[in-house]
Amino acid sequence: MSHQRPLPAFLEGRLLPSVYERWLARKAAAHVKRDRKRGYQGVTGAVYRATIHEAVVRSEGRDVYTGEELAWHLISQYNNDESERGRHQYKADVALLPTVDHIDSSLSSSGFCICAWRTNHAKNDLSHQALIDLCIKVLQHAGYTIDKDA
Repeated sequence: MSHQRPLPAFLEGRLLPSVYERWLARKAAAHVKRDRKRGYQGVTGAVYRATIHEAVVRSEGRDVYTGEELAWHLISQYNNDESERGRHQYKADVALLPTVDHIDSSLSSSGFCICAWRTNHAKNDLSHQALIDLCIKVLQHAGYTIDKDA
């Protein structure tokens, strides 16, 4: 792990810097591995750690899509075995777990934003606009009227 960067202001006193750095390194490594398989050129853990950290700071601790405050105390706590056993209840318990979502990806670079595990899981591979369009369809089908200017 490289240098220790300052915690984002909203995490000070709420999370140990070592816990944050470990989470950041693990998220960066996972995205580097995935992006290399997808053919992205020149991706490195150091660049991704910096880019993800910038996304965390920009988030101010909230889901970029819903505005909900994220449960930062849950980072690095997701347990696949418990998820398999607990299924819906476990996933509901970790719904606001912060995670990293790809945005504006190309073959030469990748950007990130921070959102809840639940949001990222629901969004899957949709673009931001495709997610909005889907949400509008769901709301309209449920009888809501959408007024963007309201």
